Amino acid sequence: MVGFSFPGLVLFCVLVACGTTWSARTVDSHLGPKDLTRLQKVFVDGYGSSDLQGIFFSSLNIQLTDATQKEPLCKKIASLHAESKLNSFEKDYYYIGASKNLGCSAKLNEALLSQVYNSLNAELSSSQEIFYRVVTHKILGVEINEATQTKVVKRLQELLKKDDTLSGLGYAFNVATQLGPSASFIANRVEDAIVQADEVDGKLLQFEGGLSITSLIINGAFGVSKTFNKPAPVTADQAVKFANYFLSRRSVQTAKGAHVLIEALKTISASEKIAPICVQLIGNGQLEATSPSLNVAVVDLLGKPLSPAPKAITAKILRKKDNSVLAEKISVASKSSDKTTYVADLASLKPARGIYQAEISADGGYSQTLQFKVLGRVKVQSLEVGIAESDASAATRKQSVTYPGKLQEVLSADATQKLLLKAVLVEETNGKPLAVHQAFVRLFNKKTDKEIIFVAEQDSSKAYKFDMDVGNNGKNFNYQSGTYSIYLTVGDASLSNSFEWLVAEVQLKFSEDKEVKPKTVSGPLPEIVHQFRVPDKRPPRIVSDIFTGLCITPLVLLFVFWGKLGINVSNLTLAPSTIGFHLGFGGILVLFFVFWLQLNMFQVLRLLIPIAVFTFLAGNRLLRRLYAQRNSKSSAS
Repeated sequence: MVGFSFPGLVLFCVLVACGTTWSARTVDSHLGPKDLTRLQKVFVDGYGSSDLQGIFFSSLNIQLTDATQKEPLCKKIASLHAESKLNSFEKDYYYIGASKNLGCSAKLNEALLSQVYNSLNAELSSSQEIFYRVVTHKILGVEINEATQTKVVKRLQELLKKDDTLSGLGYAFNVATQLGPSASFIANRVEDAIVQADEVDGKLLQFEGGLSITSLIINGAFGVSKTFNKPAPVTADQAVKFANYFLSRRSVQTAKGAHVLIEALKTISASEKIAPICVQLIGNGQLEATSPSLNVAVVDLLGKPLSPAPKAITAKILRKKDNSVLAEKISVASKSSDKTTYVADLASLKPARGIYQAEISADGGYSQTLQFKVLGRVKVQSLEVGIAESDASAATRKQSVTYPGKLQEVLSADATQKLLLKAVLVEETNGKPLAVHQAFVRLFNKKTDKEIIFVAEQDSSKAYKFDMDVGNNGKNFNYQSGTYSIYLTVGDASLSNSFEWLVAEVQLKFSEDKEVKPKTVSGPLPEIVHQFRVPDKRPPRIVSDIFTGLCITPLVLLFVFWGKLGINVSNLTLAPSTIGFHLGFGGILVLFFVFWLQLNMFQVLRLLIPIAVFTFLAGNRLLRRLYAQRNSKSSAS
């Protein structure tokens, strides 16, 4: 792993993301000053954590300026190393590396050093362990002899046959660069890893496992290509997508995440043949028509000047509305001494107000399309304000006002009149009538601090008109007579001089000089009491009696017929099932009667279920007994 000196990444410009329609070997963002400041805070916070890994990566990127903090921190990492639950090879690497970076005065434990020195002669269990043990030797300044290197390489080959996961390949790539020519076989495995990258929305490339695994593989693959003189492991298009992924993860919150992010961007930027660059608009992309200068930042992924600097940067300017070409090739020249800011002077094109696109091309290999806007300036060609009779019984009295002046006379209008305003807006450069997004007339009463706003509409002659009948609009003013200031507000996203103009003052007199005050309720609201629906009116008593009689009639008829025909009770016994069935059946009839008198459906169901179950069981037993008696009589006869 390569150390990173954070102060070396100071940026010289503030870039704003620009609209991009197509690009070649370019990205539309990079690590800006805010990103670097936040990452620096992540490293500072890492020192204060109780995470051995976080302290190591913090020490790898920033140095402690306060010498009094070093010794307590050295004791802290020794304690964290003893308590850490990480694999021994991993925590040994973090502890020894942090001790070296911090410059701890205490010597490392001899038992620990002996364990590290002998580790390469033991049976290493994974490519991850091989990586950490080898780089720990490098930190300690211990050279690995050729015989041991050969043994480690052979073990690495054996492990990759069993474990060719992305993690295993990533650690193998990184350690192979430390093992010399004998590990060159690993170059044949780079393509196997790269093809496993997942593409997101056609813009990003990443490996399953997130930032750590993606950075591990990219750093290792590029390191293998450089060490063994192999072609770049990814294409230029893939490099752009990997760079977009890393830039999308700039909000990392851990010291390790911040370190691997910066290392990956440095690795990609260092590959000159395929490295993407960042081409951005400087500022908000809005140019003044009087001095249309297009400022562009051209930097690497870390915001540094390109090395070597581009020899020629040109821009093709098109109007977005109709895609017409204003210029095929405009020179974009370096403006700053640090070679990060470039400017294209568009004054000779005299661009009109509107939205444009600049197709930036650098050295024929980099291209980016940026969108910018040329702002126009609005001019008030004429403005007339006056009072007219609502029934047009008299001539309209109009007076002209010149911008930005104010009419000296105070106008006066009552409920039988109307207030008129007409304004002609033109472009300052060519005098053509102008349509704006917002044109309002605002009437403001300084005494009451209240206002009302009307929309000025553009007529067929391209003039903006405002016509207010005083009598019909009295309610909008709460019938408050008084002196109102008349403001004309003009605004548009494509104008650089939107304005609000105090045109005149008018005395309005309404027919009803009263204020309609909104009703306000103070204090607690009355309690809301829920009420059920009022029951329907019951029928007369005689109707209820007749209905009751009709319901009882079948029972009465039953007893009458029993009296005439006689009742056969010869089979009635005092067996429990007989008594239980008749009691249950009678209970059900009684329950229905009580339901009719006072119970509701839910109460009845709650009582009916146990009675019905008991009646069913007793009835079933009764029927079985009667059936058995009948069979016994049949067999006897």
